[in-house]
Amino acid sequence: MVKFSKEDFEIWSDFRSNPKTTLSTIEYELICKLHSEYYKHRFYKPCTCSPKTIKGWIKDLNIIWDNGN
Repeated sequence: MVKFSKEDFEIWSDFRSNPKTTLSTIEYELICKLHSEYYKHRFYKPCTCSPKTIKGWIKDLNIIWDNGN
């Protein structure tokens, strides 16, 4: 079972505590960084023209968050 580090858990908790319909550049970078680290793929930024991938990544990171730290 994959778990966030304590620092990443706190960062993701802060992200989750402030739901919104758009992402800031910093939040977008955070999602890309965390997903590449925890799902072991190279860092890249999916096209913002279609939010399907980034929404999927948010769901993936929420699964890890649910596992605790």
